[in-house]
Amino acid sequence: MSTKTKDVLDPQAVLDGIPTGLWINGESTPSSSGKTFPVYDPATEEPLVSVADATEEDARTALDKACAVADDWAATAPRERGEILRRTFELLTARADELAMLMTLELGRALPDSAAETKYGTEFLRWFAEEAVRISGRFTTSPAGTGRILVSHAPVGPSLAITPWNFPLAMGTRKIGPALAAGNVMLVKPAHETPLTMLALAEAFAEAGLPPGVLSVLPTSTSSKVSTAIITDDRIRKISFTGSTPVGQTLMGQAAERVQRTSMELGGNAPFLVFDDADIDAAVDGAFAAKMRNGGEACTAANRFLVQSSVAEEFTTTLTEKMAAMRLGPGYEQGVTLGPLVSAKQRDKVAELVDGAISDGARVKLGGKVPEGKGFFYPATVLDQVDAYASITREEIFGPVAVVSSFESEADAIKAANSTEYGLAAYFYSRDLERCMRVAGGLDSGMVGVNRGVISDVAAPFGGVKQSGIGREGGSEGIEEYLSVKYIALT
Repeated sequence: MSTKTKDVLDPQAVLDGIPTGLWINGESTPSSSGKTFPVYDPATEEPLVSVADATEEDARTALDKACAVADDWAATAPRERGEILRRTFELLTARADELAMLMTLELGRALPDSAAETKYGTEFLRWFAEEAVRISGRFTTSPAGTGRILVSHAPVGPSLAITPWNFPLAMGTRKIGPALAAGNVMLVKPAHETPLTMLALAEAFAEAGLPPGVLSVLPTSTSSKVSTAIITDDRIRKISFTGSTPVGQTLMGQAAERVQRTSMELGGNAPFLVFDDADIDAAVDGAFAAKMRNGGEACTAANRFLVQSSVAEEFTTTLTEKMAAMRLGPGYEQGVTLGPLVSAKQRDKVAELVDGAISDGARVKLGGKVPEGKGFFYPATVLDQVDAYASITREEIFGPVAVVSSFESEADAIKAANSTEYGLAAYFYSRDLERCMRVAGGLDSGMVGVNRGVISDVAAPFGGVKQSGIGREGGSEGIEEYLSVKYIALT
């Protein structure tokens, strides 16, 4: 990525600086088939660029290159591994404007959201640069006094990361950072909708001194075939996936055949509870942040608002006013705060869910209709008078739609919040400390925001329970996913 600072807001200049080949053995290379596939601008539905289309043969080549350097990388001093991550962090920080524009171009979302991801995503590299030198073990005498116990950690082995389209930088750095810090080589298969950011990231790693072969990026239009070719190779020891629960279940089944380690960050259906003792203005601000981050295309997005009946009208009216102020348009245009959704498929799914809710009796307070013209746009939408167990509350909306239901008692709120097979994130607002402790403990979720609408933090473990996945990313726990424990018995 070579665009100069003065050109960073020129979309074409940003695109011209991005490698479009597969990233194998430290360089951009064409697909073995010679084929490419287009990456589209969701705001215009027009192709931005074409990128190399990886094949199963390319996947095997990348794995060969990775395995050839795996032992050397594992033996590299932790400090040096950390310094490479740190240098990559610094390179990306210097290119923050370019990265934000690049993500907006391929994902569609508003530029402020992309700028926020740039800051968040690069921080994982700084965090795991520091964690690389803090991989610990222990040495103790056995309780029976018959010997000594030495416990150490080793890299888990060649790893595969499969990343989603909605956070093309952060979902990469959150997986690549700990994998490399722990001494593992890694192959990455990015989503075909948003491969450009991952290719830019790979190039930055190479500039920072990452040895060839340690990191490969394989954009492809045949995701299942390429992923399967990698997973069914006995050399792969770890799979990290972020995406839908059905796909995660399939991958876990494939991994089980070879007893490969897995980390799965899957679907969500986050409840957002507002109690009658809450600061309503603060709750609306938190609700807006939890719902509209990334235009609603986030697994942690508040998917259903459960508001105590005595304050439901006030909350809904204030939230509607705040969402009505959003400006819909191409994400890279100045002043736009809500860009298009990533694809026609995603837009149509959102529209179908909203239409179904309206048919079931929901009241439209704002939006609710697909605008005319080009682009995968859907407006900020608020629906209220929705039954807490309605169909729209059972599915992950993944769009700018706030669905408001009311409740009478704390017990009813917790019951409705937990009435899902998912358990990734949950939020609630209350000024009663005892209630805060009770509700936080009662919500069946891997992450809970108490009087906070944004909970993601590089220093905290990210992950869910139930069908929202297994394993954790970020925090001190994140690097443990890429380490194997070895016990050595000494006399």
